[in-house]
Amino acid sequence: MRRRHILAAPAFGLTASWLASPALAQPRNASWPRALTMGTAAPGGTYALYGPAWGQMAQEATGVAISYRTTQGPNQNIILVNRREVELGMVTMGVALQAWNGQGDWTQGNRFRDIRALFPMYDTPFHGIALKRSGITGHAQLGGRSVGVGPRGGTPGTYYPQILNTLGVRPSAVRYGSASDLVGQIQDGLLDCFLFASGVPVPAFSEIEVQADVNYLDFTADEVRRLTTQFPELSPGTLPMGTYRKQEKPLNIVGMYNFAISHRSLSDDLAYEITKSVLGQNARFRQAIAAASETLAENWTKNTFLPFHPGAARYLREAGHAVPDSLVQG
Repeated sequence: MRRRHILAAPAFGLTASWLASPALAQPRNASWPRALTMGTAAPGGTYALYGPAWGQMAQEATGVAISYRTTQGPNQNIILVNRREVELGMVTMGVALQAWNGQGDWTQGNRFRDIRALFPMYDTPFHGIALKRSGITGHAQLGGRSVGVGPRGGTPGTYYPQILNTLGVRPSAVRYGSASDLVGQIQDGLLDCFLFASGVPVPAFSEIEVQADVNYLDFTADEVRRLTTQFPELSPGTLPMGTYRKQEKPLNIVGMYNFAISHRSLSDDLAYEITKSVLGQNARFRQAIAAASETLAENWTKNTFLPFHPGAARYLREAGHAVPDSLVQG
């Protein structure tokens, strides 16, 4: 029987306080709401751990209780924030660009213009994993194979089918689901490969490599060139040795940056304090989750189109970064 591993909570001492009831909240400012809700993503991906980690820091700094809603990922987070069904969320910038312009089938032609950027999170590398016994070592070998690509509303679920199509690869089946479910299907022989995009190390990838010998799938130089030409929002990169325990070489990837977002109606001073609480405690944040090593104010430049919330822009400017007025909107 396959053993299941439960993903651990971030390491810096998440206690019951970050699940506190809104009724127990004591906001530092009487004009602030007692509670906010953050859209995260399905179990097995980085958002599920990263969100509560920064949520705790924001809650401690503001006294506003933050709860978490499991979602399908960036697409659904954008929809929920835009509707104010949740006030906070996390997105990849490619999906955010589709939302802003009303492009991509999932938008149904709607423009989601009530979302605002708070702070940069980390790069999302696209890469895959397969059992070593499958013999699969690259994307070109996935023709006629069954592949999983994460939740339908997530970044990999949106982009990976397009990536495979661009590379001329035709899988026999493309399946959607949570990262935890899809690695389970690999172990059960129901899937040949799991293709994903998330902060690294991907928790679900780390889970399966403990239990089985695996190959990590990256891209050839020609594949990287074709993908970055077709999708300008993607950029080339490398995952160094040591990203995963059983990694046998540096991995050539394409990536897309993530940002935390809020609804535009969030008060300026609350947005300021939330942004400050995260970007101002990077050493502590890194102890909680490795992906936080890229959560630095200087990476605000990874966003070139989505307006920053005025409160977030205020903090970034105080930290010495020249966010232009054209990229700030209330």
